[in-house]
Amino acid sequence: MLLSLCAGCGGLDLGFERAGFRIGLAYDIRPYSIRSWNRNRAVSNRGLVADIQTISFADIDRHHGKKFVPSGVIGGPPCQSFSRANRSPKPDDPRSKLVSRFFTLALRFHRHRGPLDFILMENVPALKKFRNGRLLEREIERLEQNGFDVIVFFADAAAHSVPQYRRRLFLLAFPSCASSMTRWTSPDGTGQRKTVADAIRNLPSPAFFSVGLDKSEIPLHENHWCMMPRSPKFTDGILTEGKTSVRSFKTLAWNKPSVTASYGHREIHVHPNGTRRLSVFEAMKIQGFPDDYVLEGTLSAQVDQVSEAVPPPLAEAVAHSIRLALKVKSSVSTERTYAAIRASTS
Repeated sequence: MLLSLCAGCGGLDLGFERAGFRIGLAYDIRPYSIRSWNRNRAVSNRGLVADIQTISFADIDRHHGKKFVPSGVIGGPPCQSFSRANRSPKPDDPRSKLVSRFFTLALRFHRHRGPLDFILMENVPALKKFRNGRLLEREIERLEQNGFDVIVFFADAAAHSVPQYRRRLFLLAFPSCASSMTRWTSPDGTGQRKTVADAIRNLPSPAFFSVGLDKSEIPLHENHWCMMPRSPKFTDGILTEGKTSVRSFKTLAWNKPSVTASYGHREIHVHPNGTRRLSVFEAMKIQGFPDDYVLEGTLSAQVDQVSEAVPPPLAEAVAHSIRLALKVKSSVSTERTYAAIRASTS
């Protein structure tokens, strides 16, 4: 049973669920993300709105209904502070503190609720260089001082049958006493590349947003909507297929994976036909979400959720790599080490 922090709409969690893990509780500060998280799961009360900066063991136990003892902690602290797409970074951006808080909570569970099997954090590659690399180095040192083996690796969603180039950073930590890291192998991917055409070419035209639009008026899927194209660029032929040099009007190519889905201020990428932006559902398909997944909230909230999500197929590949490392039965010496840790933390 896992604890998911900064869960968003659930892309990372969906990948872990597909790999056979169970999410015991999932937290995010945004209500619309948690509404989406709960809507797409049979047990719809495990996603909760909370600020991980202030949440306590008492809060978590109350939400779970009893003492919560996760076997692992996963999550993707907000990456806007570190992303290259952030043209106005602030050195004191409070979101940058969430990485440290993520590991603080994970280590508290490890020390006080029994040893964790693993910790996994996902983020943007630029995190490795943030503040000259010190933020990430400090967390690695802290994990190692608490008895973890740590590896930082990168994976691109396009290598895992996601029709999008989306390179992500993962920090994975296993307790040193379990020797799981010696069995772990990086998820290199299938090498089978999907294109934008594979994902969305055969979809009908979406509905355009209007005040009071009824969901029943949206074709195919309730997230298959987008803003009405207003810029003259959508009609003057400037937006040609595959032209991605214009930051706010990156136009996708049919025969290639999408460029990274990093949308801001509703500037979702332009459909290959150049006449409109992608619908939210089309963006979800490019992120690798299944057709029956639904996002809640306003159009803007849905764009935020799909933009910030971990592609589920990539998350599943990472989760499988972890599961394989954990499947080997622990040795007697390892079991004795775990028993000693449990005794010292009870």
